[in-house]
Amino acid sequence: MKLPVYMDYHATTPVDSRVLETMLPYFTEKFGNPASKNHQFGWIAEEAVERARSIIAKVLGVDSGEIVFTSGATESNNLVIKGLTDSLRSKGNHIISAVTEHKSVIDSCRRLQKYGTDVTFLQVDQYGTIAPEQVRRAITPKTILVTLMAANNEIGTLHNLFDIGSICREHNVLFHTDAAQAIGKVFMDVGSMPVDFLSISGHKIYGPKGIGALFIRNKQPKVRLTPQIDGGGHEKGLRSGTVNVPGAVGLAKALEIAGEEMTNESTRLRAYRDTMWKEFSTQLQDVFLNGHPTNRLPNNLNVSFLNVEDSALMMSLNDIAVSTGSACSTLDPAPSHVLKALNLPPDRIQSAIRFGLGRYSTPEEVEYVIKRVVESVEKLRGRSKFTRKHETINSV
Repeated sequence: MKLPVYMDYHATTPVDSRVLETMLPYFTEKFGNPASKNHQFGWIAEEAVERARSIIAKVLGVDSGEIVFTSGATESNNLVIKGLTDSLRSKGNHIISAVTEHKSVIDSCRRLQKYGTDVTFLQVDQYGTIAPEQVRRAITPKTILVTLMAANNEIGTLHNLFDIGSICREHNVLFHTDAAQAIGKVFMDVGSMPVDFLSISGHKIYGPKGIGALFIRNKQPKVRLTPQIDGGGHEKGLRSGTVNVPGAVGLAKALEIAGEEMTNESTRLRAYRDTMWKEFSTQLQDVFLNGHPTNRLPNNLNVSFLNVEDSALMMSLNDIAVSTGSACSTLDPAPSHVLKALNLPPDRIQSAIRFGLGRYSTPEEVEYVIKRVVESVEKLRGRSKFTRKHETINSV
């Protein structure tokens, strides 16, 4: 076993060697611009992009014409939320989202609020779940979009996309889901789901960084977005800029592998996760699971170790890569907005650690992490008791 141990697969994943092998020719031998229509180099690049688009569409169960390449889920989320608000301005100006969404969704909605868009941020229950009936009650005649993530990136909780989407359909409201964390981990036949937009990122599924895709349903109903990047009209006019050919090829290969291996991989990671939770909760007192106990991502474990500061525990685990929350919010020193939304006590929020298992996690690594975490928590708790006792003596 090599150190350090990586257990932050929600933040990003290493590129699978099979993905890298597929991408390499498009950096050197097949380096053409897919928008170059007058020679073979451009034709080869265009063919690669369209083949990648078809592979992605097949895995998702949709038409290839419904896939637009972006730089990742953050851009996809921005394109949907801002682009739809602009294109449907005459129909309504109300968006429904949730307080636990990814920052790219929350901040996009907040920006629109500054320009007059009405946004409802739904509250979640103690597990981070939105009940479908909450969505129904929040819909108004002016509602144009509901945007709720498929799986939460911090606590792993899954939303009931089918029931929520069905309610949206009943009210002729469009439904978008950020599926960056869910794709490749849980089964999603997008074509048969009542979802109008879906965002994914390559680097969450063992593909390259800087590439993603947006599914845009083009029938029943057919929807249009106002582009957010102007230029040469690439990607059906929705996303100008030279397409990242190696990235598109890599994203398609990564998604193809994820589709083929998801069942076995998820079963294995779920077993690792359950082992970790069992040992933490058996060997230590005052540990709490954050998020839904069963309806969650198979590779996610978010745990609060009371009487231990998360920063101190992470420093103690200097040979293990873990996280206190979203990698997209590391510059924000404030406590996790997701854990705060669960109405957890401050001590649970301040002692929460996210473990993210992945394709290359091993039984040896799981065993090592359990041992190190238990030792570190016990040591830090002992030091904390000594500190409190010492402070009491000095204050007398």
